Amino acid sequence: MTISTTTSRGSVLAATAAELAERSAEWLPRVRLDPQGRWYERLHRYDDQEIWLISWLPGQTTGLHDHGGSRGAFAVALGSLEERDLSGVREITPGRARAFGPEYVHEVRNGSFAPAVSVHVYSPPLTTMNRYDLVGDRLVRLATEEAAQW
Repeated sequence: MTISTTTSRGSVLAATAAELAERSAEWLPRVRLDPQGRWYERLHRYDDQEIWLISWLPGQTTGLHDHGGSRGAFAVALGSLEERDLSGVREITPGRARAFGPEYVHEVRNGSFAPAVSVHVYSPPLTTMNRYDLVGDRLVRLATEEAAQW
């Protein structure tokens, strides 16, 4: 397993995501594929973190967003995903996890020709997410989503 992270707390979140991603028997029967958009389900919610399972058909994307001040990490369980942030684009494949801090803005998408599944961990649990557009080299906030909207 390869973990890319910037903090020790991020390492813990990335390890949690990667470990659960490897235990497909625990979540595979729950996965759904939805041609209308990414399918997602919260698997666990604790006082200090929450864990989500997300499936992606080819071309499905999050758009640029942050996590409302929460730290996070995600690991690809099946398939592959592309992550874009302000520094560039990277491919995330099974066995790899990405961790990020509370101010991180990125976009995740399935740029392949096959479905993908990923596990996401956030601490503290998400309360808001901000959506962005990139205008030139500047992020412009488009909207704020509240947790009740998910």
